[in-house]
Amino acid sequence: MASDRASERPFDLVLLGATGFTGGLTAEYLAEHAPAGLRWAIAGRNADKLARVRDRLARIDASLAELPLLTADSADPASLAELAGRARVVATTVGPYLTHGEPLVAACAEAGTDYLDLTGEPEFVDRMFTAHHETAQRTGARIVHACGFDSIPHDLGAYFTVQQLAPVDGPLTLRGVVRGGGTVSGGTFHSAMTQFSRARQMRAASSERRALEKRLGQRPEGRSSRAVAAKPGKDPVTGYWLLPLPTVDPFIIARSGDALAAYGPKFRYSHFAGTKTLRYAAGGAAGVTALTLAAQVGPVRNALLGRIKQGEGPDEARRAKSWFTVDFVGETGGRTIHTRVSGGDPGYGETAKMLAESAMCLALDDNPPTSGSVTTAAAMGDHLLARLQSAGMRFEVLD
Repeated sequence: MASDRASERPFDLVLLGATGFTGGLTAEYLAEHAPAGLRWAIAGRNADKLARVRDRLARIDASLAELPLLTADSADPASLAELAGRARVVATTVGPYLTHGEPLVAACAEAGTDYLDLTGEPEFVDRMFTAHHETAQRTGARIVHACGFDSIPHDLGAYFTVQQLAPVDGPLTLRGVVRGGGTVSGGTFHSAMTQFSRARQMRAASSERRALEKRLGQRPEGRSSRAVAAKPGKDPVTGYWLLPLPTVDPFIIARSGDALAAYGPKFRYSHFAGTKTLRYAAGGAAGVTALTLAAQVGPVRNALLGRIKQGEGPDEARRAKSWFTVDFVGETGGRTIHTRVSGGDPGYGETAKMLAESAMCLALDDNPPTSGSVTTAAAMGDHLLARLQSAGMRFEVLD
């Protein structure tokens, strides 16, 4: 086990939100892939719904007919404190996290329990750092956000690319180019619309985080790592038309660059969506602009949110046709490298896989000694990379 600080607790891993769509897929992945002897449980608000999930899991593995069920509610901090105190690792799919997430982060930080989520909300990540990072450092808890499609393919893809360029002795520029075919999850859409409507609050949370990082001496001496905006255009290496992508991913990657000296003395990352034609790039830009504007108008935002519900998702046949790629182009010291991360259904199947493997990685693997708010690359690095490769995600060098 990675640490013995909570070895006397009855559960190695608890999954909160197992009655939701993505939570259910994560539970099914654990039922199929968790090693013998892993002490795990599922948790949620409704005991009857949890029992129905357990019945479904028992059809995968008959031994799970006795899987423990824990009742906990994001609106009941006492239930979350009890949950955190019984587990070494808690993974949650209950979002939007800005609305529902903080009580569990607080409980895990206080109990010294490792925490993982699927958030793509920069404001939530920053506010949790400001409020709970110091407590988690004191107790030894690892608070790891964005353990799904936001942001594992991007964070570990950047990590993998940097490994191919090692040693990095001078400035390194890296760009990531995302493409995919599939359905955006309801939770992701709700989170995105919430963040589009809260630009001022996002800036304030980021400023407060930077101030605390400065006070705590979080920034590395003699090195710098930043996410930088870049102009749209045609990429000479990938051949795709590039559209700047306003997601949490570049911020996560820049924080990995801060934490890991392997990224070199001056690391810069830019993030894009990629299209094969200029027409699709222009259409994508118009779509992002329209959603951003719509998010500012309450009735319009609510109408859109009502059309795409949380806790629901596409059927298995549709998910099987979904896919994603993230291309990375790294340049340093006159060298250029082109890598790619690719996999299946990004919004649901692969996200469930990534969250489950991350949770098992924290619970079972001998990871680097970290605590507080940490990225997947800093907290799990090589171990999580190996797990995901074994689980079918591809990390490859193209050029």
